[in-house]
Amino acid sequence: MAQTVTALYDTYDGAVAAVNALEEAGVPASDVSIVSNNADNRYAERQSTHAGEDAGKGAGIGAVVGGVGGLLTGLGLLAIPGVGPVVAAGWLVATAVGAAGGAVVGGAAGGLVGSLTGAGVPQRDAQVYAEGVRRGGTLVAARVADDRAPAVREILRRYQSIDPAVRGAAYRESGWTAFDENAPAYTPEEIAAERARYNRDRI
Repeated sequence: MAQTVTALYDTYDGAVAAVNALEEAGVPASDVSIVSNNADNRYAERQSTHAGEDAGKGAGIGAVVGGVGGLLTGLGLLAIPGVGPVVAAGWLVATAVGAAGGAVVGGAAGGLVGSLTGAGVPQRDAQVYAEGVRRGGTLVAARVADDRAPAVREILRRYQSIDPAVRGAAYRESGWTAFDENAPAYTPEEIAAERARYNRDRI
């Protein structure tokens, strides 16, 4: 049996480090996905990983970003309703895009949240993960055999992933109830403020 192990990061660098650690631990790139908010186009010249190579080609998710030494190899640009522009690669993206295969995911609740829940992620966590990406975060998901899940979970935690229960509670304190695909995407300024809030909490 296989299961999906997921983690949300406030920083893209943390997510990339986690993906690279998964690759080094032998998790195939085709079993790893990454979805990162790109409202401020900040990832155009970041470090690369191989996680998106095969899955990105199969997803048909739009333009490939960067190249050798550029952004995640095979990473694609798309827009998710309620989240806004993201850069993403992997099987989760292919599932979210589905047969349409275009540059826009047709409905985030059926797209990102639906893909997560369809892969076995609890609905409550999937809502927090989607909202976290909306607010500037980066989601990493890996499909692994049951016996490998604890080790993979530990790898993802190592790079300062957030606890979805704690983050969900923080969101709800401000009046949030669930991810809403009809909500306006965060502006770059709002995302910067959100990132600063949670980075400050960790100091």
